[in-house]
Amino acid sequence: MTASRDGAGLTNGATRADQAGPVIAVVGPTGAGKSDLAVEIALELGGEIVNADSMQLYRGMDIGTAKIPMVERRGVPHHLLDVWEITRAADVASYQADARRVVNGLLAAGRVPILVGGSGLYVRAVLDDLSFPGTDPAVRARLERELAEVGPGPLHERLTGLAPTAAAAILPGNGRRIVRALEVVELTGTFEATLPGYRSIYDVVQVGVDRPDLDTRIADRVELMWRAGFVDEVAALAEAGLRDGRTASRALGYAQVLAVLDGAMDSMDAAKQATTTATRRFARRQRSWFRRDPRISWLEFPDVAAALAEVRRLVGSL
Repeated sequence: MTASRDGAGLTNGATRADQAGPVIAVVGPTGAGKSDLAVEIALELGGEIVNADSMQLYRGMDIGTAKIPMVERRGVPHHLLDVWEITRAADVASYQADARRVVNGLLAAGRVPILVGGSGLYVRAVLDDLSFPGTDPAVRARLERELAEVGPGPLHERLTGLAPTAAAAILPGNGRRIVRALEVVELTGTFEATLPGYRSIYDVVQVGVDRPDLDTRIADRVELMWRAGFVDEVAALAEAGLRDGRTASRALGYAQVLAVLDGAMDSMDAAKQATTTATRRFARRQRSWFRRDPRISWLEFPDVAAALAEVRRLVGSL
């Protein structure tokens, strides 16, 4: 649990609301049940949901991101779903500005903002004293062209010479992160490879949701995705330009189905298994990220009544 009334560090045009009131964050690995619990909390406390899943920002990416259907939202307003085109590259700085405007507006209206998602950097971007360098489309495009021409190896070597600490924190094959690091170095002259310490700018209660049977739940979720028409969703998005989206085209499941459609993977069964494996690996990384944050109170869930009682206790302690 965290509590902070320090308004320092707000960037990108965001300003902290003066009205008293908590911000609740429901975090944890994919498939753990965050969305359902968040709706229960919103109904209990008079709150509204603010999405912090980077892939649920994209329009049309519904089945593969487990975007909560309208009927299951039970009348609770959800913000920052379906706001980006699939061709847009992810941009945490603009997300931070948009999300803080929503959070501050809800606080000013006397509503409880409930930030929900498993994208750890996006959660911290909203809640914590963080700022992010901007982007330059021309610089990014040039570096992307170079990546396509020579591969990530030479770019990683260049980054090692310019910002060795940053290079050491990025895998040599991770072209997307290497390009972003080089862009930041070119624009700012430096690159911080690590995030600053945990320092909230709101009065925050963070609750973590996890499950011992997460691997099974992920396999079941992937199976349900396929049965719900996921392949058709990807095919339709491919017609709408999914391959041109540097971020969206790499999303879990979407990348695997595209690989089959493009002849780089043998079958949809192989894509399904690869999606399950990749999602389990991703969930482990999410778990590791959130477990490092000492401010998060981990809940016994799916005992909804007990979880709600614990959330009320934490809110009351602010």
